[in-house]
Amino acid sequence: MRILNIAAIQTAAVPLDVDATWLRFADQVRAVRGLFPHVQLVLAPELLLAAPAPMLESPASWMTDTAEPIDGPTVRRVCDLARETGLWLVPGSFFERDDNGRIFNTAIAVSPTGEVVAKYRKVFTWQPYEDAEPGTCFEVFDIPDVGRVGLAICYDGSFPETVRQLAWMGAEVVLQPVLTTTRDREMERVCARANAFSNQVYVVNLNIADPAGVGESLIVDPEGMVRQQAGGGEEVLVDALDLDAVTRVRTYGTAGLNRPWAQIAKDGANLRLPAYGGGGMVAPEWATRA
Repeated sequence: MRILNIAAIQTAAVPLDVDATWLRFADQVRAVRGLFPHVQLVLAPELLLAAPAPMLESPASWMTDTAEPIDGPTVRRVCDLARETGLWLVPGSFFERDDNGRIFNTAIAVSPTGEVVAKYRKVFTWQPYEDAEPGTCFEVFDIPDVGRVGLAICYDGSFPETVRQLAWMGAEVVLQPVLTTTRDREMERVCARANAFSNQVYVVNLNIADPAGVGESLIVDPEGMVRQQAGGGEEVLVDALDLDAVTRVRTYGTAGLNRPWAQIAKDGANLRLPAYGGGGMVAPEWATRA
């Protein structure tokens, strides 16, 4: 079996205190390592390490005050912690300032050797409320002998193109850190299930806990079924994701019935999509081999 053992930490920051938030998060990761020694990967919510405050308490300058380069202290700390604990870390996201002064909402994946193996800049920023620059491409990374993982951030999940593209790139699990403070959380949960079902992937949709967010994180399997769902407070969702189940579902169908990727491989090239310039759907290489 290809098992990815994860711990999704639904937690909150020390509001507007980046250093104290880091110390708290690092202790939580060490506690996961001690309590659940089988866990391979730890996921945190969106912008946790930028220390968000509750929605009406964040200053207008929060993003610019906390932005730092990709080789800044936040990423160095994460790399050191990954080496210390021997874990894969996807520590939510942070505000990344590039060489031209642009600021992105960026998620990273760090291997147990402390190497940044993926950097993803949020493509669909929450407009008109989010001021970060949008990224221009999606990212996946491989965990040797386990499988391929895709990255998405919060509002990305409201656009079906996001998870479709990640699955096309071979992702079997999509990790989606979230910072949702508003009552549209129910729609996000619907999208998480729909994205998992329609693309036959696991979706780990991890929101920040109250009082900064509304929690309600969930893990969805490749048939769209909710495996776990959190409440509003602090929780740790620990799960063993069987990636061979993705292969099974894509081969034999959701509930033994629906095989969308096989249909794309068979008929997609003949489809005309005016919204995307009129071209057909190109089947991923892995689907044509099935």
